[in-house]
Amino acid sequence: MPGVWQRHPRYSLLVVVVLVTTLYLLVPIQQDSLASPLFTMSDNDLPSRMERANRIYNKVLEDRKGLIKKFGPTPKEIAVFPEDKAPWPPYTVWDFFPAAFNCPHEVERQGALGDGGKWVCGLSRVREKPNCVVYSFGINYESSFEAEILRNTHHCEIWGYDYSVNAFGPEIPSESKHRTHFKPYALGGEDKHDSEEKIPMYTLDTLLKMNGHEFIDILKIDIESWEFTTLSALIKPYLISGKPLPFGQLQIEIHLWHKSFDEILEWWEMLEEAGLRPFWTEPNLVYLNYNRDSRTSDLAEYSFINVKGNNIFIQDPPSPSHDDVEHD
Repeated sequence: MPGVWQRHPRYSLLVVVVLVTTLYLLVPIQQDSLASPLFTMSDNDLPSRMERANRIYNKVLEDRKGLIKKFGPTPKEIAVFPEDKAPWPPYTVWDFFPAAFNCPHEVERQGALGDGGKWVCGLSRVREKPNCVVYSFGINYESSFEAEILRNTHHCEIWGYDYSVNAFGPEIPSESKHRTHFKPYALGGEDKHDSEEKIPMYTLDTLLKMNGHEFIDILKIDIESWEFTTLSALIKPYLISGKPLPFGQLQIEIHLWHKSFDEILEWWEMLEEAGLRPFWTEPNLVYLNYNRDSRTSDLAEYSFINVKGNNIFIQDPPSPSHDDVEHD
């Protein structure tokens, strides 16, 4: 008997075409076939996402050099907020520091919309973490950020510090208060907390030792422009020693009051050298609205992830060994 191909050649050819097309579509697209090497569709594990994010951010670093050369050509010649006169330079200081690092996890706002809330990268990574530690500097009786962190995690404990108030804000849920710890201290670049000091000031390293901590998963800082001197004093010893910073991510409000561009650039590059990469930013429009005589938006919220070390946001935790599983 004649075969199917002989009896129905057109039908058989159609079947072959359908099979070949289906196999083609099911084969993962390889990186070499993509127009841009920055993106892959076959590799989406955490190391691959981190590698892509680093490549994208490195391009931004090169673009910054070009922007400085264009409007400078040196940092000392760049205005933080150029005056409105011809020829008008179309830039502000914030254009040099975009939040261009891709968080390798979900980005989610914790706390109130508007003033008080912060953007966090990968809160799911610490949702079940048994030793999750959060430090918050600058409370001012507004604790929606801290309250939502507590609601959305099972074990995170929060250490709050603010010398201008005597407690967290009213947003802290009563069922989670046992996971909060408050002291009326200020964060500083040096320890000044003897009996003669009106404002007890502690370094981050001292507070870590006092609390028995080695690492902070999430660090929030809002200390009204003291972030420049405080973070400089905190970070420089780690740069000298080569050790990674003792926190996984940083939510901070940056105040540019009385700062020149070259000062800001030097401070920012110190953050980058230490491993901090900005993944989110927003201007403080509340401040700008209530200072309408000012034409500069010199306050901005930034969120950074620490890409050095082995923190939970950039590396997967080791899988339990066979012995550990059997023991459990």
